[in-house]
Amino acid sequence: MKFLNTLLILLVSSFSGIAQQADIEMADQFRADGKIYVVISVVLLILVGLFIYLFNLGKKITQLEKEISKKV
Repeated sequence: MKFLNTLLILLVSSFSGIAQQADIEMADQFRADGKIYVVISVVLLILVGLFIYLFNLGKKITQLEKEISKKV
């Protein structure tokens, strides 16, 4: 088990090292043009929508569980 944990830690650390060395030209261009804020706002809008959906779904499931427990 210790071997697997050590292997996993080494793999993750090597991936992060590789990711830091890469120069991403697209992100630099978006930042230079000021479009990075549009990308961030769209991503945040999608995440907020997902969280609202999950919150509403959780409330509906709770209501259904209460109805089922009343019938039983």
